[in-house]
Amino acid sequence: MATKDELNPKTTEYEFLGPVGAFLFVTALPLLVLFFSICCNATGYPSQSLFEDYKAYFSELLTVEMAKSLIDPIAIAIYLAFILILVIYSFALNGDVVPGTRLRNGKVLKYRMNGFRTFHNIFVFGGFLLYQYGSYEPLLFVYDHWVGIVVASILFSYLISLFVYLRSFKPDALLALGGNSGNALYDYMIGRELNPRIGDFDIKFFTELRPGLIGWVVLNVCFAVKQYHDLERITNSMGLVLFFHTFYVVDALWNEEACLTTMDVTTDGFGFMLAFGLYTWVPMLYTLQARYLVDFPRDMSYVELGLILALNFLGYFIFRSANSQKNAFRSDPESESVKHLKYLKTERGTKLIISSWWGMSRHINYLGDWLMALSWCLPCGFGSVVPYFYAIYFGILLIHRERRDDHQCRIKYGKDWDKYCSIVKARIIPGIY
Repeated sequence: MATKDELNPKTTEYEFLGPVGAFLFVTALPLLVLFFSICCNATGYPSQSLFEDYKAYFSELLTVEMAKSLIDPIAIAIYLAFILILVIYSFALNGDVVPGTRLRNGKVLKYRMNGFRTFHNIFVFGGFLLYQYGSYEPLLFVYDHWVGIVVASILFSYLISLFVYLRSFKPDALLALGGNSGNALYDYMIGRELNPRIGDFDIKFFTELRPGLIGWVVLNVCFAVKQYHDLERITNSMGLVLFFHTFYVVDALWNEEACLTTMDVTTDGFGFMLAFGLYTWVPMLYTLQARYLVDFPRDMSYVELGLILALNFLGYFIFRSANSQKNAFRSDPESESVKHLKYLKTERGTKLIISSWWGMSRHINYLGDWLMALSWCLPCGFGSVVPYFYAIYFGILLIHRERRDDHQCRIKYGKDWDKYCSIVKARIIPGIY
């Protein structure tokens, strides 16, 4: 039986620039989200007054009075109520109970797959409340109190990260291999405990898809309602953005089981990086296109609409086909759908696919994901680069994630990984990168 030190070895290599990167992560990224929420408005993205006199603009922002105004008690209460409803649904709704991957302590955790049920119950419940109220006007709160909602999500991210960090020091905690450095700030950011749980409630699994993805669609709907309130109609660009984002979220929740094999669940600890990413970054920044279209509504030509739709579905086809193929192969390499695939058998006994989608590049799914990201931004036109922040950031993130995965696979598979890379040469884009 492994000792505690053998089970939770000391982390000897830093990622993300170590403690310096951790400091920037917990300070600069929340400030960036605040910048987009405060400094982008109906005068411009960024605000027109920022361009006119940026020194005066920021000197006015950096005051005690401004800091106090960011705290919106009603927005905080509504945000916490939303999270609480998601938690209640995670317990109350039925769903298949699925085993995760075997952990290095020999345990196999089980997860209830009810994310999709949670999603549609949120909208049924919300629709019922609006019907009882007799108006859609409560949804306008989101646009009018946007900064307060963003601040609430940031504060919650800090607090939940602190909670799981402190809990990670309990004697029986299984730590993430990358989160046991001994540097408090770094471990707080990267995530110290691998699977923090309260009873059967897995905090990381709950966070992975529910608050970020479901919150993303809820906020988009509120922005679409705001546009309808202002224009008495929904533009086709807003409709397309809403369709794209909702389709992506529904697909992710319908295939919720697939997230059990991702690095987030199997490898990374749960710390500020994941908490902030999923409670704040996803719902507060991925809605940027919908918020932009409230302030700068536009309609697209039928040609533009068709081309953007085609780009999105091409990306989706690559993304979903590749991921489904990989998951099917991992589950049963001899099944009819994947038994034709060629593979490289490693000394560890695992099999690396070297044909079909995964023979084109080592992360062909990333290409599909990025094409979808670009298609989400294009309905905003070219009046500002800000709505394209997601596509730009996401491209950088995917390249970094690919490099991270390559490093870990090189350690895991050794010379077999070199052989695999000599067969499947492209990292993401076949023939280019």
